[in-house]
Amino acid sequence: MPGRIGVVGPTAATETLPRPLAGLPRRRRRLLLAGLMVVWGPGLLVMLADTDAGSLITAAQSGARWGYRMLLPQLVLVPVLYFVQEMTVRLGIHTGKGHGALIRERFGPGWAWLSATTLFASAVGALLTELAAVAGVGELFGVSRVLTVPLAAAFLIGIALTGSYRRAERAGVVLGLMELVFIPAMILAHPSLPSLGAGLGHLPLERASYVELLAANVGAVIMPWMIFYQQGAVIDKGLGARDIRSARRDTATGAVLTQLVMIATVVTFAATVGLHHPGASLETVGEMSSALLPFLGVAGARILLGGAMLGAALVAALVASLAGAFGLAEVSGWTHTLNEKPSAKTAKFYIAYSAAHVAGAVMVLLSVDLVGLVTDVMVMNALLLPIVLGFLLALERRALAEEHRMHGARRVTATALCLGVVGFGLVMVPLTLARI
Repeated sequence: MPGRIGVVGPTAATETLPRPLAGLPRRRRRLLLAGLMVVWGPGLLVMLADTDAGSLITAAQSGARWGYRMLLPQLVLVPVLYFVQEMTVRLGIHTGKGHGALIRERFGPGWAWLSATTLFASAVGALLTELAAVAGVGELFGVSRVLTVPLAAAFLIGIALTGSYRRAERAGVVLGLMELVFIPAMILAHPSLPSLGAGLGHLPLERASYVELLAANVGAVIMPWMIFYQQGAVIDKGLGARDIRSARRDTATGAVLTQLVMIATVVTFAATVGLHHPGASLETVGEMSSALLPFLGVAGARILLGGAMLGAALVAALVASLAGAFGLAEVSGWTHTLNEKPSAKTAKFYIAYSAAHVAGAVMVLLSVDLVGLVTDVMVMNALLLPIVLGFLLALERRALAEEHRMHGARRVTATALCLGVVGFGLVMVPLTLARI
C-alpha cells in the first residue's frame, strides 16, 4: 500500500499508557516514556503548526484592539480543534489510508483531484506566507531575506530528505515549541488580573470590528492542510488500534498547548499595546516588534518575539507543505512516505514537496505582493472549509465501521462545531475582500 512503508507496530509500553506515571518502578516509567515517544507527535505537531505566523499576528491584533475580550473565544476553540482533528486520527488508524485516498475511494477521482489540487494551492500559499514571516524575523536583526529565505527553504527540504518520519516530526515539534516563549513575554507584560477577568466575561458582539476579528480567529482555526497532514502522519508513524487512546491524548494536548500560545499572545499585546496604543498597526513581524519595544525592551520585543515567530513559521511551513505533497500523492497513487530516502519509487512525492519550497522562496525573494497573496489564501481557505469539513464528516460516517464512529451527543456536538467553523470562515470572505 502506498505510504505504508516503515510501519512501527504498537509496543507493550503503549498498553500501559492509561496508568499514571507516579508510583511506577523506574524501568516501567522508562517503558512508558518510550511508548509516549512512539505514539505522540502528529497531534502535537499539527496543532503547533496551526498557530502559524498569521495566527500570531491575528492574536496580536486581537489583544491590541480589544484587550482581554478575545480570550474567551480562544478557550472555546480548544474543543473545536480537538473534535475535528480527532476524526482524522480515527480515519487514519482504522482505515490505514490517507485523506485524499479515502475521498478517491468513496467519492471518485473527480472529487479527489478537486480536493488535492485546492489543498496543494492552499499549502503553497501558506508556505509563502510563512517564508515571508521568516524574512521578517531576519530583518529584525538586520539579516537580508536573500540569506534567510533560501536557508529556511533548504532546511525544510533537508528535514524531509532524512528518510525518517520520526526525525522530521521531532524537528518540527522542537521548532513549534519555540512559540512557548510568548509565555515569558506575557509575564514580562505584567497583565492586570482584574482586567483579565472582566474581559473574559465581555464579548462586544454588537461591534462590527470585534466580530471581524472574531471571525478571523475562528475561521482560521482549521486549515485544510491540517486534516490531510495528521491523517497521513498517523499512518506514516505506523500507529495501530491499540494506540488510539494515546493518539487522542496527543491531539488534546496539542489543542490545549496551541491555544495557550494564542492566549499568551493576546494577553501580551492587551497588557502593552492595547493599553497604551490600541490603534497601532500590527500587520508584520516588524510592526509587532516596534509596538512591543517600549514595554518589553530589546530582549522581549526582538529576541522573544523573533524566536516565537520563527518557530511558528517554520513548523507551519513544514506541516503545510508535507500535507500538500501527501494529498497530491494520495490521489495520484504515488508512493509517499518520509520513512524512505528519495529513490525512483518516491521521487514524485519528494519532487512535489521540494518544488513547492523552491517556488515559494523564489516568489518571496522577487517581492511578490505578499499582502495580496495572504488575502487570497485566507479567502481560499474559507471557501474550502465547507468542502473539507463536509468530506471529513462524510468519511467519518461512511469509511469507518459502526463501532468506530461518533454517536449521539458527541456526533451532534462535533457536527455543530464544524458548521460553526464553516460559518465563521464564510463570514471572513466578504470582510477580507472589502479590504482589497
